[in-house]
Amino acid sequence: DGLRLAVDEMTAKIGDTEFDAIVGLESRGFLFGMPMAYNLHKAFIPVRKSGKLPRATSRIAYDLEYGSADITPGMRVVIVDDLIATGGTLEAAVHLVEQLGAKVVKIVCLLELKGLHGRDRLTSCPTEAVVSYEGK
Repeated sequence: DGLRLAVDEMTAKIGDTEFDAIVGLESRGFLFGMPMAYNLHKAFIPVRKSGKLPRATSRIAYDLEYGSADITPGMRVVIVDDLIATGGTLEAAVHLVEQLGAKVVKIVCLLELKGLHGRDRLTSCPTEAVVSYEGK
């Protein structure tokens, strides 16, 4: 099964990195990140891109009986997405997580298009891809 293989290979790229939560980027990062977090017994935090919904939205923060539903200061996270292309989306996600006081300890993606040099924008933390293509 392709999804199971992708999730297993991406999970293996985390290695022995210590972390509190997986941050999955919309929308394919949700597909990979959620089962990774479930298998590792970690929190999953979805990050949505602005303007992707069909209408105006609202936001509310709330506490759960077992903790917060948000990224919190001091939290250590792994960012998961499907693709490293130009690196812009991943770079923005790193900045967002850091602005909230958390630390990105690793980025894990299924694919990398090396010819677009996206990894060059992600030098602040270890970045892994399951499959890397030399081209664009």
